[in-house]
Amino acid sequence: MEPVFTLLHVLMAVMNFSRANGTACTPRGEPAYPQLSKDGDIILGGIFPFHSTWEMIDLSFLVAPPPLKCMSLDFRAFQFSQSLIFAIEEINNSSSLLPGVSLGYKIYDTCSSTAMGVQVAMALVNGNEKSVADEVCTKPISHYSTCECLSDKRKYPSFLRTIPSDYHQSRALAEMVRHFGWTWVGAIRRDDDYGNSGMAAFTEVAEQLGICLEYSLPFFRTYSHGKVLRIIEQIKSSTSRVIVGFVDTWDLEILLDVFYEHNITGYQWVGTEAWIFDPVLATMDKHNILQGAIGLAIPKTEVTGLKDFILDIKPLKYSGSAIFIKFWEALFQCSYAVKNYSEDSPICTGEEKLSEIENTFTDMSLMPIFGNVYKGVYAIAHALHDLLGCEETCPTKKQPDPLTPVCCFDCISCADGEISNITDAVECEQCYEDSWSNPQRDECIKKETEYLSYEETMGILLTAFSIIGAFLSLVILIIFFRYKNTPIVKANNSELSFLLLFSLTLCFLCSLTFIGQPSEWSCMLRHTAFGITFVLCISCVLGKTIVVLMAFRATLPGSNVMKWFGPPQQRLSVLAFTFIQVLICVLWLIISPPFPFKNLKRYKEKIILECHLGSSIGFWAVLGYIGILALLCFLLAFLARKLPDNFNEAKFITFSMLIFCAVWITFIPAYFSSPGKFTVAVEIFAILASSFGLLFCIFLPKCYIIILKPEKNTKKQIMGKILIK
Repeated sequence: MEPVFTLLHVLMAVMNFSRANGTACTPRGEPAYPQLSKDGDIILGGIFPFHSTWEMIDLSFLVAPPPLKCMSLDFRAFQFSQSLIFAIEEINNSSSLLPGVSLGYKIYDTCSSTAMGVQVAMALVNGNEKSVADEVCTKPISHYSTCECLSDKRKYPSFLRTIPSDYHQSRALAEMVRHFGWTWVGAIRRDDDYGNSGMAAFTEVAEQLGICLEYSLPFFRTYSHGKVLRIIEQIKSSTSRVIVGFVDTWDLEILLDVFYEHNITGYQWVGTEAWIFDPVLATMDKHNILQGAIGLAIPKTEVTGLKDFILDIKPLKYSGSAIFIKFWEALFQCSYAVKNYSEDSPICTGEEKLSEIENTFTDMSLMPIFGNVYKGVYAIAHALHDLLGCEETCPTKKQPDPLTPVCCFDCISCADGEISNITDAVECEQCYEDSWSNPQRDECIKKETEYLSYEETMGILLTAFSIIGAFLSLVILIIFFRYKNTPIVKANNSELSFLLLFSLTLCFLCSLTFIGQPSEWSCMLRHTAFGITFVLCISCVLGKTIVVLMAFRATLPGSNVMKWFGPPQQRLSVLAFTFIQVLICVLWLIISPPFPFKNLKRYKEKIILECHLGSSIGFWAVLGYIGILALLCFLLAFLARKLPDNFNEAKFITFSMLIFCAVWITFIPAYFSSPGKFTVAVEIFAILASSFGLLFCIFLPKCYIIILKPEKNTKKQIMGKILIK
């Protein structure tokens, strides 16, 4: 909300001045008087827009302008006033907070005018006497002033508030726009510090998030008709369908009819807390111009007893009779003056009941703002309690000496990820997501990036094992090819053995795609290549297992089962099993493929470069299919474990599948618990361990016989009592 049109709580006695260093204050112009007031030992001030519009009678600029003519009573100001009075009454009745000290109040009307707001703020601080003093004006506590500009402690050293700055709201709005995928938007901003500062912060963050701003149009309620028409033409000629409104309720009240008149409808509006949840504006939007608007609102809050106090309006009569009469007449649509009597405006009796009407005053939608008023008063009261040295009672009831001390704060280092390059800065600046604070906390530096590289020790070792595994697979392949006509190679299905060794070579080599900086092609290749080559391996092992079972049954008299699972059927089964995995991988790559990703959440001080899975379902489908085939292979091999000792292929397969399953079952918890680049290392280790398990368990015993025990490489030794036809 804009800084002047809202409540300002001033922690000053009416006649006192602040003695901080600065330019002297000199009250000028006509004196200003409060609308509501009550005496007390210490006076708290409030500034509210009791009227929503104003009119300047003389605009000749030849004579001193007369006082503004305030119009259109705004019930919300009375709700704010009641919230302030409620908090003050609670404190005055408290025996623990400011005991023995009575708080009074003076509540002024701004007429929704910046100039009037400044005037009454000076009246609160300096009184109405036309005096000159060598002191400057103090600054207030606010419940609804969100302008980021007020966070500048050099200009506003004692300004405090009970609502967050637009610094945060602007960034949150940009994030929200990005969340909905709106990258081409327009904007309307209030032409003052509130709108210009807030929109500047929004634009800065929006550009970083890839959001393009087609236009950013200033507007103020005093703009001429020609200026407003130029705004309308700009919007109508634009192509964006989303409008970010950094304005307030009163601005939109003016614009709604103009928008409807020129058919500015069907736009998606994104709003600030200044208007997005205002029930009055929603009621006025008769043509649904703002229908579907989204934005940020103040969090809901409840203050016990506040609602009933606000609706108990008769005590206001004793705080300010003049404004009370106007308020009563507007509230009940009646008139105390007989000359103003009409059928539409009957005479006020003073006995009208609030329970019989329903309007803005009875609407409690703005309770979060009332809560901020309430908190603001209590913040001042607690500060006074400490300043006056109150314990069981307060030693003095006088206004404390405002001398905003020699040392009023201690400097501490900025938190991690925050910096300040200004000495004695009030707040630190947050580094961007891809940056981190240096040790001195005075500069944001780019975060270190981390991934499993070929240059580091772990990457070198894993690369070495991958190459060694591929080399051993090729060596064994050459050995088997050299002795392809020997009984041990023939008995173990040489064609499937060659295909298995080839696929194991690919398995070892595919682990290399997991090392190095992730790129689009490496992210898509690493998991799909791993999934397909491993299924090819397991399919070959499964084929060998079935061959073992069929070969054993073929020795039985009259059995001809081998003709049902000969070489053509073996090749077809491997092809079919592998094709299913290829289909899963193709669907994964089409629907939601893996992609390079900067993980900024794992560590605060560095960025993890990794491959995002894209679709988790695709990844686990690939692993799940491998697991199903491995489990099936293990079960079949286990069933064949009682074959004659001389025919021990099934035992080797069982042991290899046991290692394979153990490795991948262990992989799952290790994968989720390993941080950063170690997640990739765990996956590579699982690939290498299971590949070495298959290579050694299935082929090492046969190589031992081929090379070191050639005398056992005979048909009689291999078959024993089994006779294969």
